[in-house]
Amino acid sequence: MTAVRIDGKQLGLKVRAEVAEDVRAFGQHVCLATILVGDDPASHVYVGSKHKASHEAGIDSRDHRFPSDTAETEILDLITELNADDAVDGILVQLPLPEHIDEPTVLRAVDPAKDVDGFHPQNAGLLYLGEPFLVPATPSGVMVMLAEHGVELEGKEAVVIGRSEIVGKPMAMLLLAEHMTVTICHSRTVDLADHARRADVLVSAVGRPGLVIPEMVKPGATVIDVGVNRTGEGKLVGDVDPEVFEVAGLMTPVPGGVGPMTIAMLLRNTLTAAQHRRAQVAVPGS
Repeated sequence: MTAVRIDGKQLGLKVRAEVAEDVRAFGQHVCLATILVGDDPASHVYVGSKHKASHEAGIDSRDHRFPSDTAETEILDLITELNADDAVDGILVQLPLPEHIDEPTVLRAVDPAKDVDGFHPQNAGLLYLGEPFLVPATPSGVMVMLAEHGVELEGKEAVVIGRSEIVGKPMAMLLLAEHMTVTICHSRTVDLADHARRADVLVSAVGRPGLVIPEMVKPGATVIDVGVNRTGEGKLVGDVDPEVFEVAGLMTPVPGGVGPMTIAMLLRNTLTAAQHRRAQVAVPGS
C-alpha cells in the first residue's frame, strides 16, 4: 500500500482563489501589514511570499523591515500605530525575532482583532473555549486538508507530536473540537512510538528530521508532516521518514504539503479580520 499524497500546493491555490473571490465580493479595502526584524534569509523569503500571495488575492500589504539591532520599543511603537490605523486589517510579526526582543511582549501588543496569526492570548483563549475567531494558519490549514480528503474524525484517535503555541496546542484543540480523542506528545514523552501507533490521524510538528518512522505508524493512518528542516545540502525535509508513505493511507509531503496551506489560511484570516472590523462586529470575547 502506498499512501495517497495530500497535495497542499493545489489545495492552497484553491483556497487562495476562493479568498480572492470573497475579497472581490466584500468590495472594501483589505490590508495586511507585516513586521520583519533581522536578516534571516528564510524569513525574508517567507514574508515576500506572503506579500505576493496577498496581492494576487486582492489584498493590499505594507512591508515593515528593520535591522537586527532595532530596539524592542521601536517595534512596539510601530504596532501601536498599526493598531490605531483603520486602513490596516491584519498585523503579522514574522518569527523568530532577535534574542534581545521578547516575543510574547511583542505578540501580545497586537490588537486581537488584527492578530491574523492567532497568537494573542485572547484568540488562543477563544479557541480553547470552542469559540474560534482568528486561528493560527498552519493548524487551520491542516483541518482544511482533512476535510478536503473526507478523513473521518469523530470518535477516532489523534496524536499530535509537538506542544508549541503556534502549531501543537491549537492543532490539538481543533481536532478535539471534531470529537477526536487527542494525545499531545513532546520531548519528554515516554515511548513515543507506542502513542503514535494508536493514531488514526498523526500530526508531527517538532522540527526533527526523520523522527517518525514506519514502525511508529498505524497502517492506513493519515499522517500530517508539519516539520520543515533543511539538510546540510540545503534540501527541505520533514519530520516524517518518506518510507512512511508505504504504511500510511494519506500523507503530506515536504515540501508541497502543509506550507502552501499556511499562506492560504493567513489570507483567509486577513479577510475575516477585515469583515469583522468593517461590519463593526465585536470581536468574540471582547
